[in-house]
Amino acid sequence: MTGGGPTMASWYERNILPKLLCCACGAPAIQAQRRRVAPRAEGEVLELGIGGGLNLAYYDPTKAKRVTGVDPSPELRAIAEQAPRPDGLVVDIQAGEAERLPFADASFDTVLCTFTLCSVRSPTAVLAEARRVLRPDGRFLFCEHGLSPDAEVSRWQRRLEPLWKRMAGGCHLTRPVASAVEAAGFALDEVEQRYMPKTPRPLGWCEWGVARPA
Repeated sequence: MTGGGPTMASWYERNILPKLLCCACGAPAIQAQRRRVAPRAEGEVLELGIGGGLNLAYYDPTKAKRVTGVDPSPELRAIAEQAPRPDGLVVDIQAGEAERLPFADASFDTVLCTFTLCSVRSPTAVLAEARRVLRPDGRFLFCEHGLSPDAEVSRWQRRLEPLWKRMAGGCHLTRPVASAVEAAGFALDEVEQRYMPKTPRPLGWCEWGVARPA
């Protein structure tokens, strides 16, 4: 089809993609990963790519003083505003891109990034910004899907990625995770890696952990 691609893409991005992303990113295997990471956030917290607010239910309000979430999508931010959260959790959702955060240096005790690096324009820029806004003793908590270490799976990831990006809002399947965090100037304190259960392997390689500015 020709002569209307941008309009159709815009309609899809506004009306279909936000709901599709919330559904996909709310799958049980992904929610289990969120439950591993979000409760560890402490102090002043920044969540990169808060999306539909799927992490909000898992923060511990006795640890997290405030959660500031940024996302470029007004549709997803509207969903996040209504997302369930524990009583007492202070949440501030703002428009913003993770590549250019509107915050001063050393503003946050924790930066949380879950299932976000796959779809940003520049993971390198996002990680540099995360490091910039973290306090020197702060922690970067991450949980991302990405490039599998298994050759056969990674071949399938490369085959599927062009179509997958079009369907899933620019989501990449072949981006490294922990090694990219380390290359951005973080020291990795904890890293765990595995395939998420009940998930096709090209979509299911997941790495999560805790890092600090090196």
